[in-house]
This record gives sequence, C-alpha cells and structure tokens, in this order.
Amino acid sequence: METCVFCFVQISICGVGMDLERKLRLLLDLNQFNDFGVDGGSAAKALKPKFGVLSKHVATHTGFEVPHVEMKHLILGALIMKSLGSLLFVFGSSLGAIILVLHQAIATPVLYDFYNYDVDKKEFAQLFVKFTQSLALLGALFFFIGMKSSTPNRSSHPKKKAPKTKTG
Repeated sequence: METCVFCFVQISICGVGMDLERKLRLLLDLNQFNDFGVDGGSAAKALKPKFGVLSKHVATHTGFEVPHVEMKHLILGALIMKSLGSLLFVFGSSLGAIILVLHQAIATPVLYDFYNYDVDKKEFAQLFVKFTQSLALLGALFFFIGMKSSTPNRSSHPKKKAPKTKTG
C-alpha cells in the first residue's frame, strides 16, 4: 500500500513539473520571437560560427558538402518548431512532444558543441552541462510520449452499463 501511495505522489510531482515546464517553454519562445528582427537577431549571430564548424565536420567525415543556408531561415524554422510544439504540448498533444523531440535532437549537438573544446577549458564544462540538461529534457519528452501512448483513450472503451434488475 505504501508503494502505491509513493508512486502516486511521484507521478503527481512529475505532472506538476511537466506542466510548469510547458508554460515556461511557451514564455521563452515568445521572448525569442521578439528578438528575431530582420536578420535573425542575436541567435543568428551566435549560431553562425557553430553551424560553420558543423558544416566542416560533416564535409570532412562524410564528403558531403552542406549547402549554404541563411541563418535567419534556420532560426525561423527552429522558432516555428519550438512554438508550434510548445503550444501543442501545453494542450497535452503527443504531436507537440514529437515536434519538440525533433527540435531537441537537431539543435542540441549544434548548440552545445562541447566536443570542439579541450576538457581543461571552461567552455567545455559549461557546454557539457547544457548538453546533458538538454538530454534530460529529451528524456522527459520521451517519458511524456510513452505515458500518453500507454494510457487508454476513454472513447475506445465504452462504459459498461449496470444491468437493470427486474422487480416483480
């Protein structure tokens, strides 16, 4: 009995935390939208060197040349994915969580490129911590998707009506 109560409390805390995370993510997306401007804002300026390093890595290791892409288009795509995913996620949609998983899977290795720094450098530790936090968020999104898919839909199981008793 104690285990059931503990599990219920743990699931309730997870639900409250996920709800707070949903609302915080939506607020952060609105802030990024205001900063976008004409040229992609500060995010485009920060992403340009990281994307250049990634393009060189891809060209070196695969022989595939990454085509030129405007940074503002990448930022706009990421902003749309985060905003749409967050909005759907706030309303409890698995599709929103899947969009956010896709965004995290693409953006995390590019933004938090700790692998380009020596272990002794300060940047390595900072980027590695952010990278692992992003992986934790990715795990929470997978948890949400798993929970949504494991709970049965109410409409798929019709309610059983109590049999009527005959009075005679």
